[in-house]
Amino acid sequence: MTSNQQPHKRIFIPLDTPDIDRALEIANSLNGLVGGVKIGKEFFTALGPAGVARVTELGMPLFADLKFHDIPNTVAGAVRSAVHLKPVILNVHAQGGRAMLEAACDAAAEEAAKIGVPVPLILGVTVLTSLDDDDLSDIGVADTTLDQVKRLAVLSQECGLDGVVCSAAEIEALREICGPDFKLLTPGIRPAWAAAGDQKRIVTPAEAIKRGADYLVIGRPIYGADDPAEAAKKIAAEIEEELA
Repeated sequence: MTSNQQPHKRIFIPLDTPDIDRALEIANSLNGLVGGVKIGKEFFTALGPAGVARVTELGMPLFADLKFHDIPNTVAGAVRSAVHLKPVILNVHAQGGRAMLEAACDAAAEEAAKIGVPVPLILGVTVLTSLDDDDLSDIGVADTTLDQVKRLAVLSQECGLDGVVCSAAEIEALREICGPDFKLLTPGIRPAWAAAGDQKRIVTPAEAIKRGADYLVIGRPIYGADDPAEAAKKIAAEIEEELA
């Protein structure tokens, strides 16, 4: 996977539902119109690997958004199991620390080689897009959101991760300290014509790509639209227009 690809292939659609029929309906309606699907904790807890297999049978690339965060051995084991889902992207919480992050990278590479599948991109989750400076203060983090994101991104890079999950508002700062090849995947992405929802740090899809995002996660503005396929096409067209 590279960031030099058609605009729609940069977009991952989240399947945030415990209903396999609804998930398949969303995925089928957007197959070929987005770059892949994102499986998170709601889907995975309800439906497990068998549910993931039902979706990936459609041939859509998988982002396993499972945000592992535990002691190094436990995360390594979880990553080995997740590699069997054949994700193109897998993430872990960067706040898990150096040993955990290194264990995750080693486990992904070893298990992928063992079973003969491509090694997924391993991304670190920096600061969730639902959090702002006040939220960090509540949990004892004195630094600003941006400073905390920068610290965790540098740690992730030092530990061998391929990139991080971050807000599009942080892209320029991370590009400056982590370079052009470090992958940046940005949730909290909504077109100007969509409601804000529960995420506080929001940038439009076109602006996120212009700033240098590699991949975008866009959910409700697409699957919540009256015509999800048309919404996906509209967003891709806006991105293409911005880059023209």
